[in-house]
Amino acid sequence: MIKQLSLCALMLCFVKVTYAQDEYISLFNGKNLEGWQIFGTELWYVEDGLLISESGPEKDYGYLGTVQQFKDFELEAQFKQEADGNSGIFIRSTVDGTKVSGWQVEVAPPGQDTGGIYESYGRGWLVKPDPSKDAALRYGDWNHMRIVVKGDRVVSYLNGVEMVDYTDELIGKGEGSILLQIHDGGGIKIYWKDIRVKVL
Repeated sequence: MIKQLSLCALMLCFVKVTYAQDEYISLFNGKNLEGWQIFGTELWYVEDGLLISESGPEKDYGYLGTVQQFKDFELEAQFKQEADGNSGIFIRSTVDGTKVSGWQVEVAPPGQDTGGIYESYGRGWLVKPDPSKDAALRYGDWNHMRIVVKGDRVVSYLNGVEMVDYTDELIGKGEGSILLQIHDGGGIKIYWKDIRVKVL
């Protein structure tokens, strides 16, 4: 009887772990920045259930990163740009001060390659979307970004439109967190909500 119970318990545990990997986990609770850490002096705060990123007095780069690291995952987030709106979502990335090492899926104003992949302090632009896909961006309104990262492949989608599908050996070797960016230069304000991740 004891052996049977132990076996059942093990099976239940296995089912729970497998099920959890197929489910989205919310990264933002709508109340505070629990589970995140701030890099730099730019502004990150919660207001009316939204995560807001805003340039501070220093007008420098700023990052908000997950405490937890993610390797293979599917990320979904909604963003709305106000003012300049230059930002990004970093994958498998690390930060030292305000110097980031990793890869950014661009979030930018019209005509500036939202959905493309940029390697900071390295090779620069790795791939940009076809210019015709820029029409998918709803500037000043809510946008849905979906990013699938598995092995050495990254696919980005903006409002249901595939922006880029890129394979890169160095990205495949990358380790780190998910980061949101405030670009330098000042005048930036972006709203975020419904940030969630599914481990693959």
